[in-house]
Amino acid sequence: MKTLVNNRKAAFDYTISHEMVAGLVLSGSEVKSLKASQASLKGAYVSIRHSPNPEAYLVKAHITPYKYSGSAKNADPEKDRKLLLNKSEISSLIGKEKGTTIIPLEIFVGRKGLIKLKIGIGKGKKKYDKRNSIKKREVLRRIKRQED
Repeated sequence: MKTLVNNRKAAFDYTISHEMVAGLVLSGSEVKSLKASQASLKGAYVSIRHSPNPEAYLVKAHITPYKYSGSAKNADPEKDRKLLLNKSEISSLIGKEKGTTIIPLEIFVGRKGLIKLKIGIGKGKKKYDKRNSIKKREVLRRIKRQED
């Protein structure tokens, strides 16, 4: 599995409790942009819409239009993209506790060359939790430096 785009800020801002993998509905030029790592998951989240059937969408993910595509000039880089999840997976996302957010963690190439999205269910960290994360990271860096 080759990681195309990673949301490094998600682990810092949220405590991830559960992860799952979903497919993405993309156009050909969006796939080419992703394979060139021309995308960002900063500020993105997953929204579940209850039309007749519940559907999950990736919202505010920025995929830069592919520069060699003819339709790149009229493409919206932050349009909502549908996630390919079955009903039981969507219902498991809906049934989680209140105060949680569904966050995209990374976009990668799965089996058979298909583009997949790893999503996580997270609860926002408080400021003191973030400080603890920074302290742990700094301690691990010092230990690693001393080993080298």
